[in-house]
Amino acid sequence: MRVIFAGTPEFARLAYEAIAKAGHEVPLVLTQPDRPSGRGLKLTPSPVKQEALAQGAQVLQPQSLRLDGKYPDEARQVQQVLQALAPDVMVVAAYGLILPQWVLDLPKYGCLNIHASLLPRWRGAAPIQRAIEAGDAQTGVAIMQMDAGLDTGDVLLEKSIDITDQTAAELHDQLAQMGAECITAVLGKLGTAELKAVPQPEEGVTYAAKLEKSEAPIDINQDAQTIARRIRAFNPVPGATLQLPGLKDPVKVWQAVALDENTGAVPGSVLRATAEGVDIATGQGVLRLLELQKAGGKRQPVAVFVTGWKP
Repeated sequence: MRVIFAGTPEFARLAYEAIAKAGHEVPLVLTQPDRPSGRGLKLTPSPVKQEALAQGAQVLQPQSLRLDGKYPDEARQVQQVLQALAPDVMVVAAYGLILPQWVLDLPKYGCLNIHASLLPRWRGAAPIQRAIEAGDAQTGVAIMQMDAGLDTGDVLLEKSIDITDQTAAELHDQLAQMGAECITAVLGKLGTAELKAVPQPEEGVTYAAKLEKSEAPIDINQDAQTIARRIRAFNPVPGATLQLPGLKDPVKVWQAVALDENTGAVPGSVLRATAEGVDIATGQGVLRLLELQKAGGKRQPVAVFVTGWKP
């Protein structure tokens, strides 16, 4: 297969690497423009671009693919290159740009998307985090035939995984590996009768809204189970924050568990602060903080944190 790959972060890099290792020809990679990163805000190529350059593929980084948009010259350049390459398929994974209809129609077998949820559950930008936050028992990866809608295309392959106590970072890594395995399986069957496109059901559609920094503050009036899920869902981004007594700025809470303990205490009250955890009363139950970070400091296990803090 002659494959055009479009993706940007580490989730996509694993899929690109797997496609290349499987023996498919990947002459062109599309990825987001280099972004400022680190303390020095140095322009840094995406993980996918770094992998593409190592593989010797051509890389294009348009700011838009719309021929009638703000950057029509960049879009036309991509169109000319794609037409000349005559790809069998385009694989898209967390690319970050909307694909206009001309892109969807150009490859022989269209465009396939690696989506980190069991569609139609959690269409949209943040399916991994929203699945954890909502308390879903399972999530997974769907390989979808892309159409003009938002994650509405027919599903070619799905694989599920249980959600237990993973953080978003841990679940991301598991789904990234699963996505790489699933897309190579689909490419191996593309164009054969073995591969069946299944329309998504109309029932059960939910949307995974983009994560916002404004969601970071913990509402301690919620129940402990809900708060613990949000902490796992927002690790590492945007991070969950909580104002503790005796500290000027909120701390980031990286790890916490819910205790099935009803105290009757006012939500936000510090019940205990030991090397085992900082126990906080919530709207229902107790939240035990296990890993914290003061403003401007480093992440610390609670046994270290409590030595320099007294409630």
